[in-house]
Amino acid sequence: MNMPAFKLAEQTNNLADQAAMSADSAIKSTQRVTNEALDSLAGSVQDLRQQAAPLLERATSQANALAQRGVDTVRDTAQQLRERAFRASDSTVNYIKDEPVKAMLIAAATGAGLMALLSLLTRSSRD
Repeated sequence: MNMPAFKLAEQTNNLADQAAMSADSAIKSTQRVTNEALDSLAGSVQDLRQQAAPLLERATSQANALAQRGVDTVRDTAQQLRERAFRASDSTVNYIKDEPVKAMLIAAATGAGLMALLSLLTRSSRD
């Protein structure tokens, strides 16, 4: 009678061993699949990083070129304004030399007009 109990215990042990081996095999398989997935993901990230680097460099280069063009445009415009102001100053000086009486009359009329405007503005603010 002990024999069947012994066989039953042996079969139970065998089943437990098989279940443990199956669980161990499943764990190892899961670890292998997980490692492969992580390796694949790391490779994809590295590929994306390598693809993004030239794009970022190109965008930076374009931004720098635009900034330089902006600086150059401002510099050119400032130079043109300086030249125009210099020409206007020369023209004014030459006009005053050529037509001193007219220049004095224009200056006096302009001053009188500004004083009248200022007088009107100060009266309006008092009222």
